[in-house]
Amino acid sequence: MSVNKVKVIANYLPQYHTIPENDKWWGKGFTDWIAVKATEPAYEGHNQPRVPLNENYYSLDCADSIRWQASLAREYGIYGFGIYHYWFSSNQQLLQKPAELLLQNKDIDINFMFIWDNLTWKRTWSKLSRGLDWAPNYDKSTEDLENIDSGILAELVYGTEDDWKKHYNYLLPFFKDERYIKKDNRPIFSIFQPRNDIETLKKMTIYWNELAKKDGFDGIYFLSKDSVWPERLEGKMKYAPFAPTSWSIFMEYKIKEFFAKKKKRIGFYDYDKCWKNILTDAKKASRDTYLCGFVRYDDSPRRGNKARIILNESPKKFGEYMKKLMTISKKQNKEFVFLMAWNEWGEGAYLEPDTVDGNSYLEILKKVIDEINR
Repeated sequence: MSVNKVKVIANYLPQYHTIPENDKWWGKGFTDWIAVKATEPAYEGHNQPRVPLNENYYSLDCADSIRWQASLAREYGIYGFGIYHYWFSSNQQLLQKPAELLLQNKDIDINFMFIWDNLTWKRTWSKLSRGLDWAPNYDKSTEDLENIDSGILAELVYGTEDDWKKHYNYLLPFFKDERYIKKDNRPIFSIFQPRNDIETLKKMTIYWNELAKKDGFDGIYFLSKDSVWPERLEGKMKYAPFAPTSWSIFMEYKIKEFFAKKKKRIGFYDYDKCWKNILTDAKKASRDTYLCGFVRYDDSPRRGNKARIILNESPKKFGEYMKKLMTISKKQNKEFVFLMAWNEWGEGAYLEPDTVDGNSYLEILKKVIDEINR
């Protein structure tokens, strides 16, 4: 059966509410909004700090904020949110409040799924290879942390079958919700880092499939970040790459010269080149690969002088490239296109309206979605 409509799922960051752990690690009241507000332009013409339209620095421990996001997304044709899921162990989960509010408030009209960011959170100076340093600009030096040797903040521990069952049981009410995104009677669940102990993940997902079938599903439709998993599991797992799929180097001479003098290590990339790489890869994608695009990118709020910034963005270009990507997806008979992101303000990757572009990115995306699905 051919796909009639291509549905856009936008990655969704649930970080915008205070939690005790963030207070402890990065300062009382820390969310990405703190980093976003404090960002200074790194060069002439640099669009920083980014400011939400009407200075809407929302807090996601409030159902009305999520209701507003969902209403806006629906108005502009977004099918659903891919909500980042931070389950570190049976004893530690973080930033789960927005998803739980969404589950509790059935009137919030948005489809959703989980993207499990299965990494340990660490300090920037930690030697841990598979870890995420969430807020480098707000990290403390080793001198401030006399009793910490590893730099580990929240440790990912898959545990045993009992732990896997606890995790599954937590997810089950979400899976049963009619808004949860499913494929062939299977809830879609993305595991962002499939290479992080793939053997344990393989056992866990097989076990979860057994549990899901007992609960009336036909299993779980697993996605992962790259192709390593389907090959290891004999094609049983589907996966989606997350954009930008590759970083195409681009530096304007004057900017390069300026930063060499300032001894800054900001990496500059070109919007058109990044998107052309994505489209080239998309045309060659296997039948088991969902396609993914991005809105824009500038993670200087989080990374300061070590930022990666994609230059020469515009709503018009975004619309042109998304139309091409969705056209490819439709020709390949793929139902979903993933988009980075709905609200990654700390990485400059967001669809939400701001004071510079207003609703322009949303408006152009809706136009593209309507044209492709006409």
